[in-house]
Amino acid sequence: MHCYRVLGSVQDAEDTVQETFLAAWQHIAGFEARSSVRVWLYRIATNRCLDVLRSARRRQPDVATVPAASYPEPNAASEVMWLEPFPDVLLEGIQDAAPGPDARVEAREAISLAFVAALQLLPPRQRAVLVLRDVLGFRAKQVAAMLDTSEESVSSALRHARANLHSRIPPPAGPLPLRIPRPNEPSSTTW
Repeated sequence: MHCYRVLGSVQDAEDTVQETFLAAWQHIAGFEARSSVRVWLYRIATNRCLDVLRSARRRQPDVATVPAASYPEPNAASEVMWLEPFPDVLLEGIQDAAPGPDARVEAREAISLAFVAALQLLPPRQRAVLVLRDVLGFRAKQVAAMLDTSEESVSSALRHARANLHSRIPPPAGPLPLRIPRPNEPSSTTW
């Protein structure tokens, strides 16, 4: 899921996850346990994702011949035309942390195409920081170590990412909850 959120492509994400596990296997002897294995794997995966995004920018686009015809305009000037939805069949094996159908809906919303599309509009480093901090909940110190940068740089990238998303995402139609409920908390306290 992490690689898909950062890359926006199921195929690229699958390839990157395999490269991540291969790199981890090859370098397991060098793991010094200064952090958890989870943090170490996310570090490898995030850096592999950033490498994929860097190489994609350097690659020359293939020239395609498009037949002459009138095509509909994109919905927005910044629309990500190549974004792929995450296949529902891959969500079937995910265990829900909270019981009930509402937990299943929340899990699917966490991977919603709209969120992933909005992420793709961010610069790669901002995208990685936002996913690591706001989606996965890593601390700034951990993210800084993963990306070989300072905590201040992580905080700055997170502020810019949030501002960029805020400027690109339209406000919701309905009222917002006063706060986000914890997973096992009754929902009546959210309004």
